[in-house]
Amino acid sequence: MSLRWLTIFLDFPAASFGAGVAFWGEVTGYGLSAARGADGEFATLLPPSGDAYLRVQRIADGAGGCHLDLHVDTEAESLNAAADRAAAAGALIRHRDDGLVVAASPGGFAFCLVSWDGERAAPPPLAADGGSGAGASRVDTLCLDVPPGEFEREVAFWAALTGQQARPAPVPGYAVLPRPAGWPARLLLQRRDSAAPGDRTRGHVDFGCTDAGALDRHVALGARVTGVQQHWTVLTDPAGHEYCLVGRDPA
Repeated sequence: MSLRWLTIFLDFPAASFGAGVAFWGEVTGYGLSAARGADGEFATLLPPSGDAYLRVQRIADGAGGCHLDLHVDTEAESLNAAADRAAAAGALIRHRDDGLVVAASPGGFAFCLVSWDGERAAPPPLAADGGSGAGASRVDTLCLDVPPGEFEREVAFWAALTGQQARPAPVPGYAVLPRPAGWPARLLLQRRDSAAPGDRTRGHVDFGCTDAGALDRHVALGARVTGVQQHWTVLTDPAGHEYCLVGRDPA
């Protein structure tokens, strides 16, 4: 398979960028790279070990959320060939440039195709209480929240693009794509209960979490609990973006 790595971008409006970046650095335990881009709008969250897979972006318009970079092994498949394959599966190709293809899934979720730079080591989970054995957490899933009428088409698209066979998750209304070997996170798709006309697929991240103190720590850092289910807790970060703590071994 030519897709060798995945990067999740957390996108923040300018007004909430500083608070959002500070929060995510704390809850992941990651540092922050120097700013990049023409206006210093990009940065990388740097894990203590392993390869980076979370980045932040300051956006000029909109409420933010997240988007995805898929890293193509260009020795196996050119970016143009990967873009053609994505288009054949149903993607809208918005822009092609040297080293970058900007696209959207059939349901409207933004993603980019970029060249793989040898990333292969997923960071270890963040141990609770300095490694006392009380559990751990790590962002291990990007969940795509899909309007009900788009769900089957969106599942088929991501399965075709990644070469993974989608399977129903244990919870009804979800489909999971197994995490390819070497990837730092997997893709999960959720069928939303309803959607307004014109709503598109959006995304949020999930932490696999066995750290009993993680919820209190996230709330103390500024998160707000917005829902509690049997196996996960829904929170909103200080920038207003939803994410989940899921009772699952992040390793």
